[in-house]
Amino acid sequence: MQLFIGGACAGKRDVVSARFPEAAWCRLVPGSALPTLSEALLSDSEAIEPKTWVLTGWLAWLQTALKACPDDDALRHVLATELEGLSQFERLGGPEIVLIVPEIGRGIVPMAAEDRRLRDLAGWLAQDATRYAENTWYVRHGLVQALKG
Repeated sequence: MQLFIGGACAGKRDVVSARFPEAAWCRLVPGSALPTLSEALLSDSEAIEPKTWVLTGWLAWLQTALKACPDDDALRHVLATELEGLSQFERLGGPEIVLIVPEIGRGIVPMAAEDRRLRDLAGWLAQDATRYAENTWYVRHGLVQALKG
């Protein structure tokens, strides 16, 4: 699994598109059940053809998930379990998984509790994704810095 982290409009999509031109892109649907992602990739007849899947849309998905689940620890556990499953799915011969995760932890800490929860969960997602990723890159102003791998 490959992970690209960076702020809004930092160039993550351009970098990933250049490095993985053959990739199929999958945007997470807010409100969808995340633990079914690996099964969806397996069951989709077109999922077998691409060698690489790029998963985006994490921030919108997290915003919706936070409204539905008041327990941050439970939600983080669901995310970590799914990331582990995606990593294992890839190791067992599935397509390469590339995650594009937003970095929203810089700047002023939000006043609203729900905005702080989103910021925290996005940070935990990045930490857990880094744990399972073979390589992790930070993208800023279109420049790429290797953090892991």
